[in-house]
Amino acid sequence: MSQGVRTGPQGSGRPLSEAYDTALLDLDGVVYAGGNAIAHAVGSLERARAGGMRLAYVTNNALRTPDVVAEHLTELGIPTGADDVITSAQAVARLISEQVPAGARVLVIGGEGLRVALRERGLTPVESADDDPAAVVQGYGGPDLTWSRFAEASYAVARGVPWFVSNTDLTIPSGRGIAPGNGAAVEVVRIATGAEPQVAGKPLPPMHRETILRTGAERPLVVGDRLDTDIEGAFNGGVDSLLVLTGVTDGSRLLAAPPRHRPTYVDADLRGLLTGQPEITRAGDGFRCGGWTATAADRLELEGDGGALDGLRALCAAAWTAAGAGSCELDGEKALARLEL
Repeated sequence: MSQGVRTGPQGSGRPLSEAYDTALLDLDGVVYAGGNAIAHAVGSLERARAGGMRLAYVTNNALRTPDVVAEHLTELGIPTGADDVITSAQAVARLISEQVPAGARVLVIGGEGLRVALRERGLTPVESADDDPAAVVQGYGGPDLTWSRFAEASYAVARGVPWFVSNTDLTIPSGRGIAPGNGAAVEVVRIATGAEPQVAGKPLPPMHRETILRTGAERPLVVGDRLDTDIEGAFNGGVDSLLVLTGVTDGSRLLAAPPRHRPTYVDADLRGLLTGQPEITRAGDGFRCGGWTATAADRLELEGDGGALDGLRALCAAAWTAAGAGSCELDGEKALARLEL
């Protein structure tokens, strides 16, 4: 993938499952939501794997261990081993291990996923700021994480103990809607201490490094639903990406995306792994995909008919070209309404 300014989604004459050797799949909003498989996910992943594509599941959620995640995916009908799961807990544990002595104590604010990852790196999880920790690590601990845990982190960080966090996602999708994520909890400690943590998870390089080290991928394709983690992480790692519209990103956010948030490909769901991607061509002052032509003048406009995704791809090309290295500020709501996304 070129690190230049992307001015539209890319086409592919081959199914993506053939063009790339490994799919680096986000979980929440891509494979499942609220613990239940998203429509078409199970069958699409089965076919991609049968065709020779390796499937690796890359999540910023540090709560669950790889074993637990693999068991959940297998129960959903997606056979998965623990080695196929890469978490931000693993990425942050490696980051800590490179900066503290072997066997050092680490104050854990989060769930079992963090503790298992720390032990894997030879570190010792502890529960109190009074346990003389060499570092503090904070990750998503589920909805029942108590206020006293944030206080323990604050006591240690305020004393100058290095602070690490698995990720800073402000929100996470759930079966009931959008819930606060680890980033919201990180803000609590930041406000209390004025400190800044080292962050391991997507979209930052430690997570991409952890993923490549564990998968050995040579032609990876990042698959995600979030522009600010999955797609930006792919951009930072210099690899291609597929945005699926089964999670938090809608058409308006996609059209307004700055260069680091512009995916290589856009599709409705994981069936996009099994197909090629249509080319977008210049058409006068606009951009054509399928039966649609999109232009950007005083506002984004869309003419024609056909598949809604083709219309969205054409609009992306018009919006991103107009925005250049910035974010598109043209009104596209009327054009998007025609697509009924």
